[in-house]
Amino acid sequence: MADKRDYYEVLGLQKGAGEDEIKKAYRKVAKECHPDLHPGDKEAEARFKEANEAYAVLSDPDKKARYDQFGFAGVDPSYGAGAGGGGFTGDFGDLGDIFGDIFGAFGGGFGGARQASRNGPRRGESLRVRLAISFEEAAFGCKKDVNITRVDQCPDCKGSGCEAGTTPEICPDCKGSGTVYVQRRTPFGVMQSTSPCSKCGGTGRIIHSPCRRCRGAGSVRVQKTLNVNIPAGIDDGETVSLRGQGNAGANGGPAGDLLVTVSVRPSPTFQREGSNIYVTSRLSFVQAALGTEIQVPTLDGAVSLNIPEGTQTGAVFRLRGKGVPSVRGGLRGDQFVTVELETPKNLTSKQKELLREFAATTGDKVKEKRKRRL
Repeated sequence: MADKRDYYEVLGLQKGAGEDEIKKAYRKVAKECHPDLHPGDKEAEARFKEANEAYAVLSDPDKKARYDQFGFAGVDPSYGAGAGGGGFTGDFGDLGDIFGDIFGAFGGGFGGARQASRNGPRRGESLRVRLAISFEEAAFGCKKDVNITRVDQCPDCKGSGCEAGTTPEICPDCKGSGTVYVQRRTPFGVMQSTSPCSKCGGTGRIIHSPCRRCRGAGSVRVQKTLNVNIPAGIDDGETVSLRGQGNAGANGGPAGDLLVTVSVRPSPTFQREGSNIYVTSRLSFVQAALGTEIQVPTLDGAVSLNIPEGTQTGAVFRLRGKGVPSVRGGLRGDQFVTVELETPKNLTSKQKELLREFAATTGDKVKEKRKRRL
């Protein structure tokens, strides 16, 4: 016992402090040194255990009286106090409320935090839909109607779940918290936890006159048609978010979002990579050799492209600013035109003779396949 600090000293109190002072002091120390807020800090963990031990004794009027009169000896097991050498007894009656206050902002942990999470405002679920659009609609943007089924606040009861002129009753079992404390005895003492209240189903309210339209749910399923603005430059698999167009929230919470993911149908003409697009144009041998001017399809319509003489198959030409606009605004990408040479088929005798003469002038050796004689 000699190595223990005085319990009042642990909590920063004067001997004889009252119940409210003890609870307030413990809240302060617990917030400062709780292990969850100081992971890996052994000193904080030790201080927290020390504070728990001190509060377990000083918050119990009988133990506090024995401690005030006899010191540690008054709460030693040999004197029947059952404190386990001054340790924590496992009775979380007041601690559940204290930890709820401390960790309520963290959304979990002990009783109070769970109550706030269960009955506080909750955001509605977001909805997801897919929308198919053409290559050109993705490039330049468009407006599309989307049909959805979502949960809306009941227009008759405004989300209360009660028939007009009536109000819900606060649940007498959980006092409106939606949760009740459950105690069970274990070899380590009496353990206390929380569970949803069975009387009110965890809502904290009992509705005696349910709304006829929503049957007490406070919400109804409705069909909606929404006009969605698809921005220019959107790509396959990207998503447009419509804030507040998802399912209604609970307990006054905001509605979720509607997330529209686009599927862009492939184009028979264009290929896309980022904001650039690619097309292929075919040239005859003569056009490539002598040079020419061809018409090339673009998103804005056909444009003229000058092909210099001697162009080889696979050559790439660039049309600046003929690509897809950036979805975040700004300049358009470019269009790249790849040319491929076509070999002529089904030549006439005269055409073949002219090609042989041409081959002779260039020194090309052509060994033609002889036709079989019948």
